[in-house]
Amino acid sequence: MVTYSIIGITLVVYLLQLIPGLAITDRLLYAGVYSLPFNFEPWRMITSMFVHSTELIFHVALNMYTLWIFGQLLENVLGRWRFLALYLISGLAGSVAVLWLSDPRTGVVGASGAIFGLMGAFLVIQRRLGGNATQLLILVGINLVIGFVPGFNIAWQAHLGGLVAGALIGLIFVETRKRDQRTLQVVLLAALVALLLILSLRFFIFPVF
Repeated sequence: MVTYSIIGITLVVYLLQLIPGLAITDRLLYAGVYSLPFNFEPWRMITSMFVHSTELIFHVALNMYTLWIFGQLLENVLGRWRFLALYLISGLAGSVAVLWLSDPRTGVVGASGAIFGLMGAFLVIQRRLGGNATQLLILVGINLVIGFVPGFNIAWQAHLGGLVAGALIGLIFVETRKRDQRTLQVVLLAALVALLLILSLRFFIFPVF
């Protein structure tokens, strides 16, 4: 249900992006300048996950296809709320990485950070439970490398941030999967979110670019 809901919301937003005059992309994209004290719009760190490039339909199509594949697997294993937390926190981590590692004037859109978070979590969960994750590891590696190839205009920073956060969340889920460890699981997830929120205040902590 969560997977299909996210796909549905993303596609509706994409259609709204195509309507001239609404300026949906400009209203929802994220760039480091929106974390400046005098231009603070922190919600964009999340809303940017739901907008995609309107010049290349392949962007939204590939992200939603990947979400459909990994979403069905992970939502069944983790449950709805854990899966939703994984997706949103990974997306937030992708935006935080963009804030710290890219030009603050460069806007980014797309669910890639969250998607890489799903792959990172799946990789860790499969490895920790004894599964063979070689093919997934190769896929993740190829996608990370593509992000560094000149001319592709891909926010590798979001990929990296989402991947690291997803792997950490996957580790938390695996190591606290017993019923009597649920409180610990919530505390660890809350601590990760708190860390990301602190990092999102970069320009409040370090005022100079």
